[in-house]
Amino acid sequence: MPATLRTLTANDTDALEDVRQFFRNYAAWLGVDLSYQNFDQEMASLPGAYVAPQGRLFFAEVEGRPAGCVGVRPLPGSDGVCEMKRLYVAPEERGHGVGAKLALAAIKAAKEIGYRKLMIDTLPNMRMAVKLYRELGFTEAPNYYQTPVEGTMFLALDLDNWSEEEIRSENLSHLFDFNRAWASQMREVDPTYFKKLAELQAPEFLWIGCSDSRVPANQIVGLLPGEVFVHRNVANLVMHTDMNCLSVIQYAVDVLKVKHIMVVGHYGCGGVGAALRRDRVGIVDFWLHNVTEVHNKHLAHLNALPEGERHDRLCELNVLEQVVNLCHTPVVKDAWMRGQKLTIHGWVYGLKDGLVHDLGITIDCPEDLLTRYDAALKALEV
Repeated sequence: MPATLRTLTANDTDALEDVRQFFRNYAAWLGVDLSYQNFDQEMASLPGAYVAPQGRLFFAEVEGRPAGCVGVRPLPGSDGVCEMKRLYVAPEERGHGVGAKLALAAIKAAKEIGYRKLMIDTLPNMRMAVKLYRELGFTEAPNYYQTPVEGTMFLALDLDNWSEEEIRSENLSHLFDFNRAWASQMREVDPTYFKKLAELQAPEFLWIGCSDSRVPANQIVGLLPGEVFVHRNVANLVMHTDMNCLSVIQYAVDVLKVKHIMVVGHYGCGGVGAALRRDRVGIVDFWLHNVTEVHNKHLAHLNALPEGERHDRLCELNVLEQVVNLCHTPVVKDAWMRGQKLTIHGWVYGLKDGLVHDLGITIDCPEDLLTRYDAALKALEV
């Protein structure tokens, strides 16, 4: 569950008592005598220097449980500089982004108050905390006070030039936020979702599709991730020189015993379009040479079409040819020879309407390959 934050005042007596316990836990966690920081006085006077308008004391809860705290206070004798202190997350609440949420709240509060710089001190052995501070934009700084603790690290954040959007973009923290939200939503819809997913790895389907980010394999056919084994590459190619693809096919057929393999192209495929136009892209040109060969094989058919229809038709023809290649792999031929039930399908997906179209090339034995291939070609020519 996501953490909720409160800004504490002197009236929040119960929460302040939880914070005092967190401070005690923090000191014990450090394993350092904090008397040189007037720690006992700080504890007794909470919220003390952490009170508004120049300070803040944040208290985190998860489902009503005390989860953590952090404080912001002015740095005595300085102009426009403050400290972030006592960032602590209860052990049982770690790993859910509570610390990052507290630290972000402290940074934004310092910036809103009008501070120009935020300082923090930590120890190198607090690896996860140091990692978090680095990700948030803190950099090493000179000592801003004298400490008897050897190895203390001092970090600073330039608030004038700090942007949450820029930081989140650099460390992809928004993706982790989305992940936590998605996981929470899945548990709300079905509390057993992840338990079922963890136990589910007996798919009946292998999907060989394009790497295009707009084609989410299991979602567009309404299946759970564990119900579809997936291989993706640029332009959904099945080549006898591609050990990655062949290994996936072998594992799916021989180990997982899938019953269906779908080769799925999609209209508007960038790789197919590049091969059609003979674009120079780079290293991927070597890979797309295989689509160029499909183009050359069906050149007369494609040239007879209006120019605007050639791209999508080549996407369809490419699927047919990859189905043929798949049927000729030793793994598929051996499976059919030993009587294993295995059907190969050729489909194409429409980006504009989200619909999958069957190209009519469905093969479940080698004897049918030529007949079904010819029929699928004729259907495209109509």
